[in-house]
Amino acid sequence: MKKQALYLVSILIIFSMILSACSPATVEATQAPEATQAPAATQAPEPTAAPETSAAGTIDCKGAQSGDVVTMFYQWSGNEEERLNQILQPLVDACGIVVQPESSRDQALLDTRVQAGTPPDIAFFNVTQLEQYQDLLVPMTDLGANEANYPAYWREIGTINGSWLGLPVKADPKTLIWYSPVAFEAFGYEVPTTWDELEALADKMVADGNVPWSLGMESGDATGWTGSDFIQDILLVTQGPDYVMGLISGEIPYNDPGVKQAYEIYGRWASDAAYTVGGAQGTLETGFLDAIYLVFQDPFAAMMVKQSGFAGGEIAKQYPELAYGTDYDFFGVPGAQGLQGGSDWMMAFNNTPAVQALVAYLSSEAGGQSWAAAGFDVTPNSAGISAYTDEALLKKAEMLANATGFTPDLGDTIPGGFGSAEWAAIISYLSGGDLDAALTNVANVQAEALNK
Repeated sequence: MKKQALYLVSILIIFSMILSACSPATVEATQAPEATQAPAATQAPEPTAAPETSAAGTIDCKGAQSGDVVTMFYQWSGNEEERLNQILQPLVDACGIVVQPESSRDQALLDTRVQAGTPPDIAFFNVTQLEQYQDLLVPMTDLGANEANYPAYWREIGTINGSWLGLPVKADPKTLIWYSPVAFEAFGYEVPTTWDELEALADKMVADGNVPWSLGMESGDATGWTGSDFIQDILLVTQGPDYVMGLISGEIPYNDPGVKQAYEIYGRWASDAAYTVGGAQGTLETGFLDAIYLVFQDPFAAMMVKQSGFAGGEIAKQYPELAYGTDYDFFGVPGAQGLQGGSDWMMAFNNTPAVQALVAYLSSEAGGQSWAAAGFDVTPNSAGISAYTDEALLKKAEMLANATGFTPDLGDTIPGGFGSAEWAAIISYLSGGDLDAALTNVANVQAEALNK
């Protein structure tokens, strides 16, 4: 929530403070909003003599004094910003820290702040910014981050040239398959636990006269992104997370045989009308939201859809009469060695007691539980596992806690137009084009983007 300025009104001898809040501006989901003016600092109530204590433990203020300011830069707005404020409130109440935020999805604005020598104390952004700003960031070890609350792979992702520079605060796993438990029960289908079982299940569905998949991916200029997500999940099954990270670093070229194999596995389903609604044409022309709906409409057109966590909200919106866990649910892609998804990272440009208190809090048991209770996607802080009130978030959190790795989306991570080239390759392949030529083109874009 954006905050308007605090007005200090002097009336003779005494002072009173008035805080007024305004509603967040509406932002187009598909367009980065203009940078907002930095909301004025929000003053916490005076803390008691000792920091507040919750069931999760005492909040350590790290020597921060009431009124100490922490400037922040992040991409969130509206409901997301409200949830962040909810998460930070216990720290603000306990320590009297003043949070001074600036919200924009425009990373160039953050660059401007950094290049001008006036970076925020804290930025919540993407993992690629850890490498970009590595020479300016304060290591998490110097700030008192609680390493024990994170699986080792999170620290590995946030470590650049030997320094742990980023604390993961939010994750959205994509390695999910949505289905109708009611429909599965009606046909005697069971949720598969291995990739071989998934393939056998799809074959059985076809034999029963059912269409296993709804793989539509039409999305305007971004058509192809759902296919790239599925192919990356297949790579996690067949090759593992180290292989995917090798593609991201450029150590493995995109026209490697392992990538071609993943395309062919995907193509077996995505181009055959027996396995997906409409065959190749349906995959290319059916909107990605419509592809979700086709599994849950009455009568259903397909049994499963591979889609990210947001699908649950879209199903509930389109079919409010359906109940999660009964009429719609998800399972992890069976056999995947790790997960893929989006993640947000906290990085620090300054080392002050207030910044240390923030880092210590978010990486603590109290911080993890506060994040989980707010329902702001899933926290990588494993201490939050007991605090989820949303069943779907709890299920994703358990998947994340038990994962062997987490890989960012290839198209979001490799710069220089790689994502668009990858989507073009998928479209070409499903349209009957030469797969080797398509993959070589993407490999050339990959090499140029990564200077390989």
